[in-house]
Amino acid sequence: MILIVDDIRANIVALKKILELHSLECDAVTSGEEALKIILKKDYSLIIMDVQMPRMDGFEVAETLAGSNRTKDIPVLFLSAINKEKKYISRGYETGGVDYITKPVDPDLLILKVKTFLKLYEQQKELKNIRDLLSKEIDIRKEAQQNLEIKVIERTKELVKKNEELELRNHELQQFSWVVSHDLKEPLRKIEIFIKLIRENYLKEDPKALDYVNRTINASERMNKLITDLLEYSRLSSDVVPKKTNLNEILSEVLSDFDYLVEEKSAMIKVEDLPVISGIASQLRQLFQNLIGNSLKFSKQNLPPEIEISAEIIAEKDFESEVSPSGKFCRITVKDNGIGFDEKYLSKIFIIFQSLNDRNAYEGTGIGLAIAKKIVEKHNGLITAKSQFGVGSSFIIILPLSPI
Repeated sequence: MILIVDDIRANIVALKKILELHSLECDAVTSGEEALKIILKKDYSLIIMDVQMPRMDGFEVAETLAGSNRTKDIPVLFLSAINKEKKYISRGYETGGVDYITKPVDPDLLILKVKTFLKLYEQQKELKNIRDLLSKEIDIRKEAQQNLEIKVIERTKELVKKNEELELRNHELQQFSWVVSHDLKEPLRKIEIFIKLIRENYLKEDPKALDYVNRTINASERMNKLITDLLEYSRLSSDVVPKKTNLNEILSEVLSDFDYLVEEKSAMIKVEDLPVISGIASQLRQLFQNLIGNSLKFSKQNLPPEIEISAEIIAEKDFESEVSPSGKFCRITVKDNGIGFDEKYLSKIFIIFQSLNDRNAYEGTGIGLAIAKKIVEKHNGLITAKSQFGVGSSFIIILPLSPI
């Protein structure tokens, strides 16, 4: 549950609509005093707080929350229309805020950050619960394995320390992309190392404890992958000047990166000549990496993947446009013979964090196609897909040849 705190009701209505479009439940109040009262009655996973409010501003509310053991871990996302100076942003972090967004709010950025902090909050709760369960297992083994208990307690203390470091780093997300790429990955790596040491050296004869440890390691690995994908997604917000780009060269580099996987799966890849367009090479490379990577990943068992990449010049920016040698757009199709999907889910596949497949069978974070869509849109293009479950998929992209 999310709590919105804003003294302007129109802002609350707009924020609630953005959140409800993504099936996110929320409450709303119009003052800091009301916020402190309702937080005592209900549990919230995230607070979206306006800075400028009469009587009690957002900073004062955050300071009050940070002073309570019950509410100090609730992430606070500040919103402000005027206080964009560094000193105000710094104060936001000092009072316990996890991030700062200025108005008018970018809906995509807001949802990205809200879902990230909700996942981080839930991840912290999961790690805390598993840590508590491990402590109980250690107590059960205390009488029979006194010497082992001492070593496990020492390792557990180290794990608790690293968890506390992770919680502190979560409050330092003022530089979103760089914090994500470094300050979070390093503690996760260390947590995984210590958990594996505990598993390999002290818990081999306890299946239940091993299960808890393995779940912790899997959660850490998923979080690491999510951080990497979120970093790629956040980088798409930066402005880069497009240049003349040969898509054949881009595709050649991508296929070279997938050499090992193509060989492992005995994949057949057929490529037609692609055009030269005005674009951002690094982003177009990421686009093809995500689409071809999906075709290789979501292939059928015991059937080599077959991927066809074709292109044609078309007259209009339309998926059904006729082919025209003098057209100003290109239509690129990436077709495969993989597991496919039911087209009734087409509206969901390009939404961030959406995944239609079993995460145990197919690894992924549900961000790849969202990244692809954002890249195509930044190039003033269109993307869609055609698919049939069990037969395969075709992703169709329309890109302008020159800047529009």
